[in-house]
Amino acid sequence: MDTPQDILRALGLNPDTLTGGTLVARSPIDGAELARVHEHTVAQAHAAITRARQASLAWRDVPAPRRGELLRLLGETLRQHKHELGRLVSLEAGKILAEGEGEVQEMIDICDFAVGLSRQLYGLTIASERPGHRMMETWHPLGVVGVISAFNFPVAVWSWNAALALVCGNAVVWKPSEKTPLTALACQALFAQAAQRFGDAPAGLSEVLIGGRDVGEALVDSHAVALVSATGSTRMGRQVGPRVAQRFGRVLLELGGNNAIIVGPTADLDMAARGIVFGAIGTAGQRCTTTRRLIVHESVANDLLQRLHKAYASAPIGNPLDGKNLVGPLIDRASFDAMQASLKAAAEQGGKVTGGERVLADQYPDAWYVRPAIAEMPGQTDVVCHETFAPILYVMRYTDFSQALALQNGVPQGLSSAIFTNDLREAETFLSASGSDCGIANVNIGTSGAEIGGAFGGEKETGGGRESGSDAWRNYMRRATNTINYSRNLPLAQGIKFGE
Repeated sequence: MDTPQDILRALGLNPDTLTGGTLVARSPIDGAELARVHEHTVAQAHAAITRARQASLAWRDVPAPRRGELLRLLGETLRQHKHELGRLVSLEAGKILAEGEGEVQEMIDICDFAVGLSRQLYGLTIASERPGHRMMETWHPLGVVGVISAFNFPVAVWSWNAALALVCGNAVVWKPSEKTPLTALACQALFAQAAQRFGDAPAGLSEVLIGGRDVGEALVDSHAVALVSATGSTRMGRQVGPRVAQRFGRVLLELGGNNAIIVGPTADLDMAARGIVFGAIGTAGQRCTTTRRLIVHESVANDLLQRLHKAYASAPIGNPLDGKNLVGPLIDRASFDAMQASLKAAAEQGGKVTGGERVLADQYPDAWYVRPAIAEMPGQTDVVCHETFAPILYVMRYTDFSQALALQNGVPQGLSSAIFTNDLREAETFLSASGSDCGIANVNIGTSGAEIGGAFGGEKETGGGRESGSDAWRNYMRRATNTINYSRNLPLAQGIKFGE
């Protein structure tokens, strides 16, 4: 097995430089120390933002297809290091190897998307009411884009933002989670390799800031940062959003999710069970799109629950570097404590809880492995409406489809949602304006595992931001409306006569 030092070297990092710092990077797999990383000061953060601003002034004048070449090279570099970076994601975030490498594949996919996008940053041509005039819109880079990411997707979220921001002509300053600094430094090293091959990328085009709250605040409060894209908790978003708005900056928020699956009476229960299990226990319940609520028709509830309990009982829990395991550890003790508090509340609110206990404590005393929990609830109680970042599946029964939709929409968050049904009317209603109120609404597929081709994000307390595919690129550019007069006259709009 590759040692952490071997992996870091393969990714272009020198382990000898990752000692003596104030930020201890630990693996949630066993609690072992991976490195001691040096943190940036606020002054260093401001200097990095200044470098990025200078880089953006040069980068914005590079033709977009040429900018796309840098993303092509980055994607190629990621392909060459997919195994090593995926393994580092597993080491530092606790994901199983398949999910670690899957996250790197997302990075590769968004680079491919950005290459194509480099020739498709389209504006519109607009008919003018004035003779001899043409109207159009053009799109221009913002300048500096700040990215704040969370531990659970330590590399993919950066790539969703960075690939689009860079191809749109911006520079990027990234503040990763304090829990996953090594994956960020590895990404920066791989970017540096791609930039070197590119040949004339300006210095400062991609910056990484390692540090705590003070460094994040420097990024959020800087007038030089045109857009702050922040992924994390709703609590974090409530702090970031107003601070950026106060200086009239732009903000893109990807916050909490309390995602539900509805299972109707006509559903394929085998398919539904597979989708629910992956959505609920994948990444140990630490995805923003994790399935946290199950709303199941009473006619199929017992049958489905029997399948789920059987699947949960057989899901192997353990070291995520062992390919046979499907459930790795929680990120830290705080996550474990939060899970236990929610399960206690669920029981007090009338729920029947199965699972949720700590496991493998003797083998891994400094890590936090748990058995995924199923909580059969009497209704959508307070604890069900609160997102707990852990593998807890709250189960509620319904009799009428309108009741199921009310439960689905009756939480503060609005990220991902799904329905399993073979009833066309149910499926189409779920996707309609009177159906799911989430940013993602799926039919006969679970809540997790979004592709990069669609815009990713949600509504309500999820923040309203959109990243990744579709036309999310527009978040990273400013729009200018242009009117060109190619006549010999100067008519005014709305037929106004001024001084004539």
